[in-house]
Amino acid sequence: MPIGLRLKAWWEGYDPDDIKKRIQERTVEPEAESTPVEQPEKKKAITVDTIDPWDEETIDIAQYIWGKGFCGPGGPEYIVALSKLLALSPEMSMLQIGAGLGGPARVLADRFGVWITGYEASNTLVEKGNKLSKMSGFEKKAVLEHYDPESVESFDRKFDRALSKEALFTIEDKGNIISNIEDKLKPGGLFLITEYVLGSDAVVTKDRYKEWVVGERHHPHPVLSEELVDLVKSNRLQVRVSEDISSQYVDMINQAWSGADEVAAKLARQDDGTQKIQALMREAEFWTRRKKLLESGDLKLWRIVANKKSGGPSMMSDW
Repeated sequence: MPIGLRLKAWWEGYDPDDIKKRIQERTVEPEAESTPVEQPEKKKAITVDTIDPWDEETIDIAQYIWGKGFCGPGGPEYIVALSKLLALSPEMSMLQIGAGLGGPARVLADRFGVWITGYEASNTLVEKGNKLSKMSGFEKKAVLEHYDPESVESFDRKFDRALSKEALFTIEDKGNIISNIEDKLKPGGLFLITEYVLGSDAVVTKDRYKEWVVGERHHPHPVLSEELVDLVKSNRLQVRVSEDISSQYVDMINQAWSGADEVAAKLARQDDGTQKIQALMREAEFWTRRKKLLESGDLKLWRIVANKKSGGPSMMSDW
């Protein structure tokens, strides 16, 4: 199926595979009867979460779509607006989990002067992200470190602020990592979370949800928004903001992918264009699955802002 048609189908909200099937049904001649040939036994797919899903081609495509230093929705303007309630300053330090390529960390360090340590599960993203920080002059203010999100025992030091950008849904033991973040958050400190959550308990029984689970880079473990809020509260944090920002998130996905045909045309002119176009298509299908769940309400993008008790008689002075 031509790349342009496939991308256009995705952009217009149609299922490219369904269109491909219809084209085949119209053009393929009926096969003559023949003796059945024994098919070799299919090997079972093995999913191993320890395998780093980020290779150079996938990282390049992500940056073509989302912008330099980013591997998901939310460019510089969005990151700044999202973080406005954190009241960041050059005197502050910040912890981030799910740092990706470090794009958000560098934006905040540049705009507010805050010192950020970003923790990321992908070694490839950490290595590439630190190179980007060095190239842009933020090797000391936006540092990325590798970590295992499922076995965090403690972070190195205390922080004034914390950020988790779509990082908790792949972690099964969310309580452990939230507890460790709270432990290292200074009294009165703020914790900003954006996260994929389930629209309802019934979502997990749907075929499109199961398809999404199989197609994710790491096995997802999303919970209901109220369950996530309860987890935050149970770890001695006070929730000040809890809201659905799915609509804005879907708009960002649509806007970023609206130029995918231009990206494909640019890639086609490169020596390794065929491989990169294949990587582009894999990413398009990856984000199609997520977008469909977000549009249906089966999956939501939730924002939480919480603060750690300061020990004083009133928390409003810390807000």
